[in-house]
Amino acid sequence: MDILHLIDRLEELFNESRAVPLTRNVMVDEDKMLDIIDQMRIAIPEEVKKAQQIIAQKERFLAQAQEESNRTVDIARQKADDLVQRDLIVQEAQRRAEQIVAQARLDADATRRDADDYVVDALSHLQDELEKIASQVRNGIRMVEEDPRRASSAPQTES
Repeated sequence: MDILHLIDRLEELFNESRAVPLTRNVMVDEDKMLDIIDQMRIAIPEEVKKAQQIIAQKERFLAQAQEESNRTVDIARQKADDLVQRDLIVQEAQRRAEQIVAQARLDADATRRDADDYVVDALSHLQDELEKIASQVRNGIRMVEEDPRRASSAPQTES
């Protein structure tokens, strides 16, 4: 039986009891009162057991909730660590990419300078060769023009 119901019955018994004149005392049916008290003795341990079960169940729920909370926090920390690591990897990759680009620019500039130097050397050599050939051509023309045989075999003009 429910303990609250038994308390209600005890209160009813008290309210139905006769008052003793000129006092604050009442006369209660002893058998009814002892019967309710016996029922309360039986019901109270049941109520206490139910309360203990509820408390145990609450503690299990709290333990599960705490475990779930700890798991969620651990997962969040792991994800945060992963993001930080990924960010560090991205930063390192960007730094390395910038180094590679800078080195490529330096290499390209060096290659361009080497190519320009090669072209200047090749064109200078070609210019020297062309000047030698031009000099030889001029000397050949001069020799032909100065050749005495040419002058004697030249056609004579009539005046």
